[in-house]
Amino acid sequence: MIYNQRERFLPADATAAFTYVALGNSVVYGTGASSRSRGYVPLLHHQLQTVYPHARLHNLGSNGATAEQVLTQQLAQAVALRPHLVTLSVGPNDLTQARPLYAYTHDLEDIFERLTSQTEAVVVASTLPDITRTPLVAGLDSLTRQLIGDQVQRFNGALYAVAGQHDVEVVDVYEPSRQMAKGDTSLTAADGYHPSDDGYAHWAELMWRGIERRLPQAQ
Repeated sequence: MIYNQRERFLPADATAAFTYVALGNSVVYGTGASSRSRGYVPLLHHQLQTVYPHARLHNLGSNGATAEQVLTQQLAQAVALRPHLVTLSVGPNDLTQARPLYAYTHDLEDIFERLTSQTEAVVVASTLPDITRTPLVAGLDSLTRQLIGDQVQRFNGALYAVAGQHDVEVVDVYEPSRQMAKGDTSLTAADGYHPSDDGYAHWAELMWRGIERRLPQAQ
């Protein structure tokens, strides 16, 4: 079946079976949290169950995943699960691996096209955070930080553009990450890069706002 590109909302029947699939990189996997259950995806799943008690989670995120790896290693399984909700966080590994912007953009186009044409899922994607504010990157020289910061904004611009063509709900974690990072190291894990438990809790709150905009009563 090919689904159309109408504006999508989550199911009206809160008592029905519900499948949530999470795609993406290490923040989807939960790296940096004290346990994987403290990552943003399990926290989001718990919140989702307050609306859809039978919601089941399939977390396909993996450490180091790029958009290309989401496309080639995660997407087929996601489609086969016939999800009602898909979340996606990807991009920093594309950037640090120096993948061209056009390659990242093309992969996003393929991911969103397949999700919206082959499933009925609401798709919610997060932007890249401002990784220059993390302790690990903040310790680099100013020119390197500037180059990374400029590229983050370019990648986010591409995400917004492609998402707008496929009715994908975009959640901005870039600006909040800039604000939360100011003098608050409690939001970053010991590795100086990934979110801590508190950081993931903030990320989950932001993602939930995007999901709320697609609940049936929001129509």
